Amino acid sequence: MELTYVLFQVAVALLAIVTYYLHKNLTYFKRRGIPFDTPHPIRGNMAAFAKTKNIHEILRDHYNKYRESKAPFVGFYLFQKPAAFIMDLDLAKHILIKDFSNFSDKGIFYNEKDDPISAHLFNLDGPQWRLLRNKLSSTFTSGKMKFMFPTVVSVANEFITVIHEKVNQNAVVDIRDLVARFTVDVIGTCAFGIQCNSLRDEKAEFLDFGKRALVEKRHGTLILGFMRSFPNLARRMGLVRTAPHIQEFYKRIVSETVAVREKEKIRRNDFMDMLIDMKNQKEMTLENGEVVKGLTMDEILAQAFVFFIAGFETSSSTMGYALYELAKNPHIQDKARAEIEEVMEQHDQEFTYEFTKDLKYLNQVINETLRHYTIVPHLDRKASKSFVVPGHPNFVIEAGQSVIVPSSAIHHDPSIYPDPYEFRPERFSPEESANRPSVAWLPFGDGPRNCIGLRFGQMQARIGLALLIKNFRFSTCSKTPNPLVYDPKSFVLSIKGGLYLKLEAIN
Repeated sequence: MELTYVLFQVAVALLAIVTYYLHKNLTYFKRRGIPFDTPHPIRGNMAAFAKTKNIHEILRDHYNKYRESKAPFVGFYLFQKPAAFIMDLDLAKHILIKDFSNFSDKGIFYNEKDDPISAHLFNLDGPQWRLLRNKLSSTFTSGKMKFMFPTVVSVANEFITVIHEKVNQNAVVDIRDLVARFTVDVIGTCAFGIQCNSLRDEKAEFLDFGKRALVEKRHGTLILGFMRSFPNLARRMGLVRTAPHIQEFYKRIVSETVAVREKEKIRRNDFMDMLIDMKNQKEMTLENGEVVKGLTMDEILAQAFVFFIAGFETSSSTMGYALYELAKNPHIQDKARAEIEEVMEQHDQEFTYEFTKDLKYLNQVINETLRHYTIVPHLDRKASKSFVVPGHPNFVIEAGQSVIVPSSAIHHDPSIYPDPYEFRPERFSPEESANRPSVAWLPFGDGPRNCIGLRFGQMQARIGLALLIKNFRFSTCSKTPNPLVYDPKSFVLSIKGGLYLKLEAIN
């Protein structure tokens, strides 16, 4: 009886502690006089996520609600985590660039001990991130892109051959599926040096695991929300985000690739070669004079994984959405094709690295696609010390405070981009771009923590789209979705079902 009474008291005490914490947490912004929406006790302001809305729509609705408030930031609960939701572009610039030293961390979950594949450059914080960023920065220079360029073109030529064969059988194709196979083969070749054969084999292993890695997690939404809200606690509890079969597949592929290359002394001048070189250098001297150790196998695994997933998903989605818009807007498609033909004449019909750099209008098409269909909806940051917003002394981002820069919402702000749901590549002409703040366009982030692989992603998309537009005419058909229906369970901008377009070979 006495033991029961003690256990009852412990339970009551724990309940009181949890209740107090929840109340304190959920009134965080109210106590500080910051505008916010009343959160769900567990899901915060993400109550509709995975049910009726994707995260892009949730963040956009929140942004639009407070767009006229004139507050530099408002409150937002990313599940249980109270975050400063940035509304002002000047403040965004402080966070991403001017005061980067105070906002260099993201504060999101990774677990290098129990889930080494999660400890990649996108997630890491502090000295680990700085060290790895310095180590890897040299792998994405223009010179290294030129090395990889012929490999990407080789895959792209095979891509065009496969599409010609498919169009001869059926003019209506799922373009989203086809561009995904193209990017899987490109990344598989450049990151792992492996001929994935996804273009011809619909059941290719790399394609299958590339798709599964984005949707199959070890836990459901609530546990993932807990990991997002309390990353340090989740790490101490040994929680793991990556599904076991996903981790095992990439670990096997990376281990086998490294072993074969080192044993056979194979060199391909690709991303994997660069990672192996860093592993075998016991010490490296960085540009700032700092001496660091080489990469471990776990670090190679994590970087190869994120390079594959990021390059595969973002590029394939961008290419698919671009072709969808070109099919709906034939005048834009015709203008892009005319530019490609003109630039090819200037380069004596040679498809070179310099050729793709001269495709100014096509680049505007890609930039507008990245604005309109922002794959990653927001940027995460965390304040290392308190930050008083310039000109707003009552608005303080406290030490340890999470920060959300809602890039997708900013990209659809009519005061920045008039008629934001209209697809208009001319928005990214030099004249129009010069009239907007640089942080008004954030598909790759900005500042020292921008996307390290943006050059590769842009090169891959330019090559693929240029060859597709040159060889085929795209149009809508009865199977083309309009409007697009997005998957509410996805953290990236992903549609439900296929993206069917009608293709007609040119010449």
